[in-house]
Amino acid sequence: MSQITENVAAVRARVDAAAIKSGRRPEDMLLVAATKMNDPERVREAVAAGVDACGENRVQELLEKHPAGAYTGKPVHFIGHLQSNKVRQIVGIVDLIQSVDSEALLRKIDAQAEKHGVVQDVLIEVNIGGEEAKSGVSPDALEALLLCVGELQHVRVRGLMAIPPIAGEPGGNHDYFSAMHQLFVDIGAKKYDNVSMDFLSMGMSDDFEDAIACGANMVRVGSSIFGARNYTLK
Repeated sequence: MSQITENVAAVRARVDAAAIKSGRRPEDMLLVAATKMNDPERVREAVAAGVDACGENRVQELLEKHPAGAYTGKPVHFIGHLQSNKVRQIVGIVDLIQSVDSEALLRKIDAQAEKHGVVQDVLIEVNIGGEEAKSGVSPDALEALLLCVGELQHVRVRGLMAIPPIAGEPGGNHDYFSAMHQLFVDIGAKKYDNVSMDFLSMGMSDDFEDAIACGANMVRVGSSIFGARNYTLK
């Protein structure tokens, strides 16, 4: 058994345990392998080991790995910041764009999806920590953004995503995760047109169990599956 296979099994066991502890079913949790800086062979190992989806941060990497069959058999998500000039390169290829944060970006995705004759599923990224250096719509601006979605025919909002501030201690993001879950519940109750709260994507290698405890049903895990990234290799 490869190290990646062992790691996926270990992460899955932790996800399952966290789901049960929170009173939910393990089968309702989605494990997304954050595949940034991992070659197609390593990504295929994670797919074979049973992750639910693969998530790429960079358009260039996605376009290199996709034709190499890195994601075959599993959905592929785009989880990084998406520049508007890159929209045309991924719409029609990815199953879910997790990082939409503006009306302008929604409309570009909608226009490109129309050209492909598809409906593109997206999540709205929320800057729950109010960090200037991070993308994401502010919680206060979220309602206005969702109201425009009903006008679009080729985009479908499936939930929310967030990357909270780096926590200084275990459990340090609990309040942010709880705030995201409250937004998730509130939006679901308001029943915006063309918006469904199916997925709450939050939690990464260091904090996905806390995220699940607060209501996440999709987690994005990289280093706990693939090992620490070597950022000197770019």
